[in-house]
Amino acid sequence: MASWARASSSEGASRKHVFDAVEGSLRRLGTDYIDLYQLHHPDPETPIEETLEALDDLVDAGKVRYVGCSNLLAYQLARALGRSEARGLVRFASAQPRYNLLFREIERELLPLCREDGVGVIVYNPLAGGMLTGKHARDQEPAAGRFALDEHAYRDRYWHEREFDAVEAVRTVAADAHLAMPTLAVAWVLANAAVTSAIVGASSPGQLDASLAAVETKLDEATLNELDAVTRHFRFGDAAR
Repeated sequence: MASWARASSSEGASRKHVFDAVEGSLRRLGTDYIDLYQLHHPDPETPIEETLEALDDLVDAGKVRYVGCSNLLAYQLARALGRSEARGLVRFASAQPRYNLLFREIERELLPLCREDGVGVIVYNPLAGGMLTGKHARDQEPAAGRFALDEHAYRDRYWHEREFDAVEAVRTVAADAHLAMPTLAVAWVLANAAVTSAIVGASSPGQLDASLAAVETKLDEATLNELDAVTRHFRFGDAAR
């Protein structure tokens, strides 16, 4: 079974923390090596060279096979790739960005960079925290889950009139295509040639089935054009992550 782990952003990406975090992951996973180890978030307090050198040593030691990153902006990833090439250090093999119909900013720079430089893209949040399932109503407060009152990050990202308007438009496209909204949303993400895979979650088997059906779903050009037309404005902006 392939193993995957990531360094938390709580203690940064210094050499010491990267080494400590990898040892902790190996212990918890009960394995001798990690197939893919990803940094969770950029650390402005640690030079990228220090992080890359630590990861390079871990690969040389056989504790990690491949390394990746998450939530890096395009310029940060490009800088890291350049440092790896110049210094002969391990190279990020994957990037894990947020991407969905309600958050398309990474199409402008990050996705073209990954495609041109051969970096795999593992998308998270393809259903926008559940917004793209169509289960939330703009006039009804969620009692639990990511959009409950204590989950401010998700409310700040998606709980706005513009997003609800887009969800209704996506609902119409899904009905016309005879697809469940989660299937349509995940299939749209996977239709991008730069995307390698998508991370999906579910609170019930039925929800998971709808997302997994996207793997066998190929959206036609007309449907893709409709989705682009109703969500194109989400390509613009500069969210931190």
